[in-house]
Amino acid sequence: MTLTVPLTVPWPDVKRSLVAILRGIRPNEAEIIVEGLIDCGFELIEVPLNSPDPFVSIERLCKRFGRHCLIGAGTVLTPTDCAHVADVGGRLMVSPNVDPDVLKAARARRMVTMPGVFSPTEAFLALRWGASALKYFPASALGPSGIAAQLAVLPKDTIVGAVGGVSDKNLASYVAAGVRAFGLGSSLYRPGMTAAEVRETARASVAAYDSALREARG
Repeated sequence: MTLTVPLTVPWPDVKRSLVAILRGIRPNEAEIIVEGLIDCGFELIEVPLNSPDPFVSIERLCKRFGRHCLIGAGTVLTPTDCAHVADVGGRLMVSPNVDPDVLKAARARRMVTMPGVFSPTEAFLALRWGASALKYFPASALGPSGIAAQLAVLPKDTIVGAVGGVSDKNLASYVAAGVRAFGLGSSLYRPGMTAAEVRETARASVAAYDSALREARG
């Protein structure tokens, strides 16, 4: 029996691989929050599906900002939810785990995928099923050194992201370890924050990322 392996949808060519995780965001605030994030330099937007009316938010964001950034969903756990995200315009699929059925569904809709992994076994399984990038989650449990150890055995062109406990305060240590993509959640946005407050955290995150990359490149 021959296993047909899905082709990979490539990670987008963006200036900064910073994914804004807007867990808990409501449709009536989504556009003004994301407008500020884009102004500050974010090009990757994730609305977790355990947020209020997430598909409404995703659809509105895609219609308004879809030409300027990659918008999609996080906490995608089923092929059905994956299809729903694509139906409302989402092109990014982020999950906390590696589920071949979900990755296959996303690949069929030409979505960029970032499944959650924690071990080399999960990382290679995700790559086998065509993941665009790997989401090391929770990154705080592995730390920069734990992720760096796994980078040594992964294909050199693998896009590796750190998510969970990462902020502008410790981002540089992950960059020094070789990580180039990040998912920023509560350090960037928490329910109840104003658009102005999110702009402040977004500016700090972008500045920390740019500074860390400059230092890493010497």
